[in-house]
Amino acid sequence: MAATTDGGPAITLKVWDLPVRLFHGCLILLLGCAWWTAEERQLEWHRLTGYAILTLLIWRLAWGLAGSSTARFSHFINGPRIVLGYARDMFRRHDARRPGHNPLGGWSVLAMIAALAIQIMLGFFAVDVDGMESGPLSYLVDFDTGRLAAGIHEIGFNILLGLVGLHLAAILFHRIYKRENLVGPMVHGQTRWQGHAPQLAFASNWRALLILGGAIALVWLILQLSQP
Repeated sequence: MAATTDGGPAITLKVWDLPVRLFHGCLILLLGCAWWTAEERQLEWHRLTGYAILTLLIWRLAWGLAGSSTARFSHFINGPRIVLGYARDMFRRHDARRPGHNPLGGWSVLAMIAALAIQIMLGFFAVDVDGMESGPLSYLVDFDTGRLAAGIHEIGFNILLGLVGLHLAAILFHRIYKRENLVGPMVHGQTRWQGHAPQLAFASNWRALLILGGAIALVWLILQLSQP
């Protein structure tokens, strides 16, 4: 325990568990891979990357229901009154901190998950321009519909990049304006916390591994059932 500049106590508080941190790190790598494989027309690898992202999303959704305190949607998804109140006071440099995602950040997480889910759904029906490389459910639609799905899929990725840009801007805002480091805790899981520590519960990594195994099995089953 150390002392802060105002004389109050400061402690090292664990805020992020290993599964959440792995999800963020793997998602960043996979989004970069998805972009590169699309630009280089490596569509087989692009499709495999999409399956990996789908697995991560299922894992994160399940962990948002059965994971640690700060991972649960019930912890960081707030109603309009709380979100608007936070937005009104967000330019205060010394507002009350919250462990995990703040009210705006919580909704940005949902927006990112929704955008990724839509991207994957469109990719399942997308058809390449020559009709040679297609999503696993493209046989259910005609060529024009598959091409439309591919076009919206491309636009959707740009929207997704915009959401990523807003996320990065929020990180910079907290780092430069509020003097709060959000990147470090997502790497090592801990932050410096002043005053009374909130009560947080952390689920077992074995539970996360079991859920991940279930997500992998579910994606495999989806792909098997999607075959014509």
